[in-house]
Amino acid sequence: MESLLSLLEALPPVLIYLIAAVLVATETAVIVGLVLPAEATLLTVGFLAYLGTLRLAPAIAVMIGAALAGDALAFRSGRRHGARLRASRVGVRVGEERWRKADAMVNRLGGRAMFGARWLAFVRTLAPRLAGTAGMPYKRFAPWNAAGVATWVGASVLVGYLAGESYETVSRYLGKATGAVLILLAAIVGIVLTGRWLGRNPDPARALAARAGALPPLRWMTQRYGVLFFLLSMQIGPGWALVINLVAGMLLLFGIGLAMAWLVEVVVRHSGLSLIDNAIANWFADRRTEGTAHAADVVIDVLRPQYLVAAVALVAVVLGWRSRAWRGDLVSMVGTVGAFVPLLVLAVVEQLLPERFFLTQLAVVTASLCTLAWMVSQRTRWPAAVGAWTAATVAVMVVSGARVYVGWNTASQTVTSVLLGALWTAVFMVAWHTRDRATNSQVNVGLPVG
Repeated sequence: MESLLSLLEALPPVLIYLIAAVLVATETAVIVGLVLPAEATLLTVGFLAYLGTLRLAPAIAVMIGAALAGDALAFRSGRRHGARLRASRVGVRVGEERWRKADAMVNRLGGRAMFGARWLAFVRTLAPRLAGTAGMPYKRFAPWNAAGVATWVGASVLVGYLAGESYETVSRYLGKATGAVLILLAAIVGIVLTGRWLGRNPDPARALAARAGALPPLRWMTQRYGVLFFLLSMQIGPGWALVINLVAGMLLLFGIGLAMAWLVEVVVRHSGLSLIDNAIANWFADRRTEGTAHAADVVIDVLRPQYLVAAVALVAVVLGWRSRAWRGDLVSMVGTVGAFVPLLVLAVVEQLLPERFFLTQLAVVTASLCTLAWMVSQRTRWPAAVGAWTAATVAVMVVSGARVYVGWNTASQTVTSVLLGALWTAVFMVAWHTRDRATNSQVNVGLPVG
């Protein structure tokens, strides 16, 4: 590695830019990325910028341009030769049904798939070509792909730059980082499935109890003492039954929160991000001024978790009662008047976890801001919904940057907390929309709802 870097330092900067640009562009343009992913090239470019051989801003700009050019060529290749590929021997073996499913997936996810694919080695190599083959309009492909390229290239080059003398260590962890992203994607799929199950079973404790009752030992007890259970349920009454179910549901959410916190912490811990915690902290410390630090402290004080949870509670009560969407089940409660309850569960999870977890109060802050945006967007037209989510995203970025700037959190802590807060909100968003679809389907076919 040292001999390679010495050789590169001896080359003219223009030639280094050219070589790096060709490697980055050909990753997708000629599918070189299936053998040689471009992360190593971008990390090397960042490290050369740290050594002063290259300039950081032009290096990022050139690499972004190269990646965009490669993706554009891959997209055009997919558009022009997609039909030929489908008609080829390999395409026939894939099967028309699988091609239709791939087309449906691209059409359903649209540009979002292109943004996410940019962060996965091997996947980003094929994604632009698949988008072209599936007939995705270029005007939909280009903006999302450009956003993915800009963030991925910028982050990769900056990691190489900030790593400095730890470059070789960061390079060794590159494979782990890619694996961590794959685990995170699997976790997101699991979270979506969890939300869908909650949406189909808005009283989760009752649903789990019914399934448990079908097991042989409990089924025998139900058959033998069924009348006794019926009499006890009559004594409890519907009101207490609802309370018991909600309490059991909260315990279930607590377990889900623990599992999510553990999974996100494992992903970040094994991603290699902690290697550059000190470099990022030192970079901010060198640029810290008294006035800016005071402004950051003000932002942190204003966006405290307890204030935001109180704001969520107030907005939830007002919007929940006005919409009359409340029903006597767990999902209805956390989606309307009780939207603040999951935030309290998350706060308890954060307090009870050991110190080795990278969690901070930023998880509750992120979840609160996302919940506010979600509640507002449910009851407004799309321009206002986009504005709400944009404001929430900016607020999360500002408070995250403020906490890192003043030294309250490391980069690892920040990423872990923001991820957990966003994913925690996603569970209830998916559950709510799944419940809505199930309810509408029942209404359309004339089935009883509730």
